[in-house]
Formats: sequence, C-alpha cells, structure tokens
Amino acid sequence: MKMIARLVLFLVTAIGLVPDRSAAADSDGTFRVESQVFVNGAEQPVSQSLTLFRDGIAWDFLEPVTANKSSGEADGGVTLGEIVLHDPARDRVVLIDPVRNVKTHIDAIRLERLSVSLASWARKSDDRLVRWAGGPDFGDGMTESREQIELAGPRVRYAVDFAAAPTADVAGIYRRFADTAILLKALVQPGGLPPFPRLAINRRIAVAGGIPTAVVLEIDSRMAVLPGRANILRCVHKFHPRLLTGDLARIEEAESRVAVAEPVDLAEFVKVSATRDE
Repeated sequence: MKMIARLVLFLVTAIGLVPDRSAAADSDGTFRVESQVFVNGAEQPVSQSLTLFRDGIAWDFLEPVTANKSSGEADGGVTLGEIVLHDPARDRVVLIDPVRNVKTHIDAIRLERLSVSLASWARKSDDRLVRWAGGPDFGDGMTESREQIELAGPRVRYAVDFAAAPTADVAGIYRRFADTAILLKALVQPGGLPPFPRLAINRRIAVAGGIPTAVVLEIDSRMAVLPGRANILRCVHKFHPRLLTGDLARIEEAESRVAVAEPVDLAEFVKVSATRDE
C-alpha cells in the first residue's frame, strides 16, 4: 500500500502547498513542505509525506499513515517509507526503498520522452477525457482570478486557490519539483490520467509568482480512485520557510541510504515494492 499511497500523493501534490506567511523562505531555496491527501471527505489521510528542499535538491519522504512493523522499522521504532531524491542539477531522480535496500535511477531525458509519447497517444484517444488531457491548450476550460484557478474538462475538475510565493525562486523551485513528480507518477503507474492539465496549472501559477494554498481534484471516470463514482481528492500542505531541527540529520541518513542501496532497474524496483506491500 505504500507505493499506492505515494502515487495517490503524486496525483495531487504537483499543485498544492500552504505558505507560512510568518517569514520568507531562505534565499538559497531551503524550505520544507508537509503534505497530506484526503479522499472523498474522509478525516484521515490516505497518504502523507515530507519534502525537504536544500542546496537545489528535494528529498521526498513517504511517511506511512499508520506504523506497520511487518514493513520494517528504523532504529528507534520509526517506520521507513520510500524516499525520492529530486536532483535537477544532475538531471536525475532516484527512488530508494530503504526496507529492501534497493534504488533505481531515472534520468530527465526519460521523463521528457515519456511526456512526448504520452501527449501523442492521448491526443489520438477515443476517450474524450484522455483526449482533452493530452492538451496542449486548456484555455477554454480554465478560469483564473487573482487567487484562484479552475480547470474543467470532461468528467474532471481542478480547483486551486493560490497566494504569492515568498520569493520568485521558491515558486520556480517548487514548480520544477512538482512537474517532475507528476511525470514520475505517469512513468511508475502507466494508464492513469495524462499529466498535462496539472502541468498547465503549475505553469500558470508559477508565472503569477504564486504557490497554491488549497487543491481539490474531482474525477468521475473509469480512472477514478473508486471506479464508478465521483471521487474527490483534497491535498493539504504546510509550507515552512526553513528546515527544522532534525531535518538535516534526516537528509544525511537518506544520503547514506542512497550510497549503500543496491541499484536495480525500474521494473524490478516497482516489483519489489509491490511484493513488500502485499
């Protein structure tokens, strides 16, 4: 279930966080984002994560909603979840499974090629929703004000409230992370809704110098989380303008796990993670 939870989180995380207006983010782009995803109005999240931004790198930690000892625990009883390293300077993403001690690398060109092939496929689809989601133009379905963007298509609706980012750099850094995350989701879990509507929203918000404060995604399609009924995904994020006590130690621990994890290809990584979650 952990891999499924991460993919659900990718579905919405790419367009949402809540800024803390008490202080501006550090000038070097160091900040943190805590994320939770809720389905159909439930009070308990189906997934949650912590993303730490430092030195141009984003460390994305999936944190299990409930501890599961059978999945393995770190020292001190902290349950381990998947880690995703976003390293744009090296044009790579690294997925790490610390329980099985394996990792897989995905370079930027692979995601770029995926984007091109997905767009070509979607625009030829017989399904109106898939064809619409292939883009490239969403102008007719998008309404925008100073603090909100709505994007409506066949059987789908996005509603995003946003506010000014602490700095233009922060808006750009988060947008790059968010775009990569949503393309990664499309690669790891093929067959879902194409990512282009969310990428279009990311672009419009970044151009406005903003970051989202609330995101709701309503889906009524065969691709919904619960087929045959309308589904509502709500993403809640908390933005902190700097790293907190313990975050640096967590990054150092993640770096050590990247160094020692056994490299595998993506198919093997997904297979191992799925087997562990059964």
